[in-house]
Amino acid sequence: QVQVVESGGGLVQPGGSLRLSCAASGSIFRMYAMGWHRQAPGKQRELVARITSNSSTNYADSVKGRFTISRDNAKNTVYLQMNSLKPEDTAVYYCNHRLQVDPMGPLGDYWGQGTQVTVSS
Repeated sequence: QVQVVESGGGLVQPGGSLRLSCAASGSIFRMYAMGWHRQAPGKQRELVARITSNSSTNYADSVKGRFTISRDNAKNTVYLQMNSLKPEDTAVYYCNHRLQVDPMGPLGDYWGQGTQVTVSS
């Protein structure tokens, strides 16, 4: 079994910063890409940032220059540093790990439980 646990959300004023973390644990053979998505009320879930196994990154246009995704392979953890936060960044943020649980098995996507980020004065 694989467990994915997020942490780091909360309430922050516009212009502030937050750092989200997401750790995968359990029976993991190999980690591949990791990512962060978000879903605001009444909107579809959207990709915020993604990082591959060789640390190549891509970002949604709306967060470029403000958010930074990184990973610690030794800890099976992905981070999202969010700076210069805006009210429109308010959403539930979900992390995603793409991984294999055994060498002969398929890749699977494992999701965190979601963490609320609210940007408001």
